Amino acid sequence: MAKKPAIRYVCTSCGFMTTSWAGKCQQCGDWNTLQEQLSPGTIAGSVASGRVLEAQTVAKSVSVDNPRLQTGISEIDDVFGGGIVAGSVNLIAGQPGIGKSTLLLQLAYAVASNSSVLYISGEESAHQIGLRAKRLGTLRSGLQLATSTSADDIAATIAAGSHQLVIVDSVQAISCSAIASAAGTVSQITNATQLLTLAAKQSNTAIILVGHVTKEGSIAGPKVLEHVVDVVLQLEGDRYGGFKLLRAVKNRFGSTNEAGIFEMVENGLQPVENPSAALLSERQVSDGSIVLATLEGTRPLLVEVQALVNRTSYGYPKRAASGFDLNRLNLLVAMLERRTKLSLAEHDIYINIVGGIMIREPAADLAICLAIGSAAKGLQLKKNAVVFGEVGLSGEVRHVPHAEKRLAEAKKLGFDGAIGPQQKRGAKLTGLHGVADVRGALNQFLEKD
Repeated sequence: MAKKPAIRYVCTSCGFMTTSWAGKCQQCGDWNTLQEQLSPGTIAGSVASGRVLEAQTVAKSVSVDNPRLQTGISEIDDVFGGGIVAGSVNLIAGQPGIGKSTLLLQLAYAVASNSSVLYISGEESAHQIGLRAKRLGTLRSGLQLATSTSADDIAATIAAGSHQLVIVDSVQAISCSAIASAAGTVSQITNATQLLTLAAKQSNTAIILVGHVTKEGSIAGPKVLEHVVDVVLQLEGDRYGGFKLLRAVKNRFGSTNEAGIFEMVENGLQPVENPSAALLSERQVSDGSIVLATLEGTRPLLVEVQALVNRTSYGYPKRAASGFDLNRLNLLVAMLERRTKLSLAEHDIYINIVGGIMIREPAADLAICLAIGSAAKGLQLKKNAVVFGEVGLSGEVRHVPHAEKRLAEAKKLGFDGAIGPQQKRGAKLTGLHGVADVRGALNQFLEKD
């Protein structure tokens, strides 16, 4: 029987070491700071018993090209960079109820038509997954199912190499037998992920891990989890409706500029063919309503930005934003007060991005500013145009990439043109009305209804 490796516990605050775990550090008194580590003797023994590695040329390492696993769902394949790479470790995270398990069951069903796929669940029973598969219409497939919370058993199954794709739901629910702490702790997540990664690389099996998120929206667990895996995907959106966005946060095999847009229907998450038209289908032209031409990955997308400005009933005005960063909103409001004639210090300001989409790119600045100015003065946009452009603290409108894509999407949906930053010398886009600063944009393009 193999000797169990020696474990010690080190305080992350003061460095105190002990052979047994405790909730409180005996030296500094901090709580929950003791983390498991291998003892120096164990590490030294590992070095002594190791072997010299066999090296090969880089050209030889790519002499055998393994084709990517195609899901048949274009939105997912694009986000992965053209399909799932053999031997890759992929992590997908999202809020509870956002549709992670639904999306992965659909993905597994699609891949199972041509490859061997195993779905391992550590959170749900086989009967629960079967009910979901029945609802999604994915029962008639070669997809195999197993339930386990043992990282050792899962790693052994992956190392056997009998499956081309293994999905583990979720990494927070599995645990290694060599670690005494409960599943979901930092030690368990780190060691379980490393164990599965080693098995995946040795057997050339692609695996997809489901990850939980914290209440702040970041992936739960140590940051090293995101460093260890090859691909990190984030599923975002409103869990009660609207569109769901699958973004690539990290991708060693492709671009992180791609995003898949889905809509939850009765038979699962379905790709949206024309999201811009769907987002603007119920729009009512009024003050405070501006259409933003944004980019989700490399795809242009038109979304409605709504602003509401009311005189505050309290001493401190309220600022609220749905789908937009609140700190960025406060910065733009301060800039508008300083660089324009708008008086907003005694008004509550509310911003809403229609459709449950989170807008992060700076090109939304000009649309936000025009929406606030429109709502504050009761004015509407003179032209049937979309808006985009980054705004600096001096009120200048700055250049943003892919203006031609935004303009083409606007014209496709019936808009006359776009309001955005002035083009550089020699560049000319038909239908783009360039503005130099926010004050000029407010005076030039807003009018009474």
